[in-house]
Amino acid sequence: MFLDLLHRRNSALLQAAATFHQSGAIPANTYVIDLDAVTANSSVLAREATRLSLRPFAMTKQIGRNPDAARAIAAGGISHSVGVDLECAVAAAAGGLRAGHLGHLVQIPRHSAADAAALDPLYWTVFNETKAAEAGAAARAAGREQAVLARIVAPGDRFYRGHEGGFPAEDIVAVADRLDRIPGVRFAGITTFPATLFDAATGSARPTPNLHTLTTALKALQAAGRTDVQVNAPGTTSVSILASLAEAGATQVEPGHGLTGTTPLHAAHDLVEEPAIAYVSEVSHLHDGDAYVFGGGLYVDPVLGGSTTDALVVGTDADVLTSPRLRVDMPAPEAIDYYATIPLEGRPVEVGDTVLFGFRPQVFVTRGLTAGIAGLSTGSPTVAGIWSADGSAPITIGDLDPEMTRTA
Repeated sequence: MFLDLLHRRNSALLQAAATFHQSGAIPANTYVIDLDAVTANSSVLAREATRLSLRPFAMTKQIGRNPDAARAIAAGGISHSVGVDLECAVAAAAGGLRAGHLGHLVQIPRHSAADAAALDPLYWTVFNETKAAEAGAAARAAGREQAVLARIVAPGDRFYRGHEGGFPAEDIVAVADRLDRIPGVRFAGITTFPATLFDAATGSARPTPNLHTLTTALKALQAAGRTDVQVNAPGTTSVSILASLAEAGATQVEPGHGLTGTTPLHAAHDLVEEPAIAYVSEVSHLHDGDAYVFGGGLYVDPVLGGSTTDALVVGTDADVLTSPRLRVDMPAPEAIDYYATIPLEGRPVEVGDTVLFGFRPQVFVTRGLTAGIAGLSTGSPTVAGIWSADGSAPITIGDLDPEMTRTA
């Protein structure tokens, strides 16, 4: 789906990816990110959020916490990140995005609370009072008070398996009072996930029961005299749904795939955000009529359900517009993705040919690399840098102790 979108709306990214791969500037198993497009997407999201009095926090896990992309996001006007876990928040801060929200979806481990507090996050989500006390103790040790969001849940709410947990929504007024009595923390608001989900039948983003839970809890807090309650409502976030979230009472949104034009909505509609990410590999070898393509980053986010995967196979001429688009047999989800295979059916393919994919990624759970490409909007593309899937610089032979590379 997203290969179509890239081919139609950002073929320059595909062309640059092929050219840089064939020159050796970008290795196989690399996600390439159009930094100019990311900045533009961040800008339109930030402007619309400001118009609606929403605070956007950028999610960077899906782009491998790439620090060049973090800087591109900040250049577009989104200054803070949401860390899906502590490591995500640390990596985003290294790229210049201040910590806006942490603890959601993944709570902060007990002995990491001081590290989390050192990031000076604006908001810290807790699922229970024990976690709130840990956050409070760490904040007090850092000489400040921590604003916390209560993750809430009501009967009928939807969660991905393994994401469950939180305070009973019907008790939110009492929960807020109890959190306020914990030293070092201040109750600031409520959150859930997902607040919206893609509906394949209508091709639209629809509110989940969780969003109604947030709205109901907000009204209860307001009726109890609480003002300035923060309502954090992440899920399928693009410019196209911000107004509906604001209408439901949201004050915080968390664009992730919206920054690269890869929400499910972008697969169904031409939205304002530009497609900004592709996966680059190459043909390793040929066997029994199939081309074997290097993997490592072949994790396709399953949110859109089962679908076939295609790729462009680009020869030494590096012309993506005339390159064949071939079906790819992807590794089984439970398998290690050493290779994908392409049934050739007699088509001419050479070892070393570039293979370009367009799919919805979650780079941080892969062995993939990331590379930001700057200057595409001006016709002068350059590779900003190459990073590991966790946002750190990959180890190269030159980094190793000479004793480790000496032959016997």
